[in-house]
Amino acid sequence: MTADAVPHDVLVIGGGPAGLSAALNLGRSLMRVVVIDADRPRNAATVNSHGFLTRDGVPPHELRKLAREELHAYPDVDVRTRMRVFSLQRTESGFSASIGRREPTDTVEARAVLLATGLRETLPDVPNLRGFYGMSLFSCAACDAWELRDRRLALIGESADLADRARLIARWTDDLTVFTHGSVAVDAAEEAELIAAGVAVRRHPIVELVGDHGRIEALRLADGEVVTIDGGFVRPHWETDLSFLDGFRATVDADGHLVTDRDGRTDVPGLYAAGDAATPGPQQLIVAAGAGARVAAVMVHDAVGVSTAH
Repeated sequence: MTADAVPHDVLVIGGGPAGLSAALNLGRSLMRVVVIDADRPRNAATVNSHGFLTRDGVPPHELRKLAREELHAYPDVDVRTRMRVFSLQRTESGFSASIGRREPTDTVEARAVLLATGLRETLPDVPNLRGFYGMSLFSCAACDAWELRDRRLALIGESADLADRARLIARWTDDLTVFTHGSVAVDAAEEAELIAAGVAVRRHPIVELVGDHGRIEALRLADGEVVTIDGGFVRPHWETDLSFLDGFRATVDADGHLVTDRDGRTDVPGLYAAGDAATPGPQQLIVAAGAGARVAAVMVHDAVGVSTAH
């Protein structure tokens, strides 16, 4: 196993919008930065991303490609793709990370670390759901509801916030059906409220999603009912993966998200977090990118011991 001769100023773990935005701003501040990116983004199934100013509708992989190309202009920013961090340990001078592809092969030393690892996503256990996800079924209303406005939509989920999500999605359509897939995600009072607002609720398990080439057309339920739809949304379960933290732990909230102050500092000195890893749920790409830029500025200020406004 080899090690970098000179410690980096910052190790960024994660190469999504938050991590790449942070790397750009750190590089522009003359910080020596290394980005470790497993290149397995949560939105890999998404054909087009939306809401990113000047890049509305661009495929997520293209956005990442453009960002990496821009980073080439900064010689002190090193982006290593298809690599993962196997362990991150604290040292006298900061942190040491064991990195590699299938197994640890190198060691990276850094004075500070930015966790921009995003979230791990688990979809409801619905037959052939993956065949439609990212094409006609989505998880983010702010990102994709505009394209589905005024259509017959489904909301599939098993989480306690399903009724709240239904109220949100109903903003874009008058024809919404909530599918609890046999769960108790929606209680009787919530069901009555949704029905009064014109939102249907179906409680039977889903046995089949009907459609072709990623375009969903209907849902078949265990009781034999077939509900015709034109698209819709899924409520996944999201969780952070901090298993690589070796010998120390940063505080997380009840849902497993990193707890930070308003500037992205965790309660571990020198350890920061930005993007989805530090929020109670996924953000739009532009919001995550903004968070990365903000935390990068804080890291620069902390490095020189100043607390000026951004």
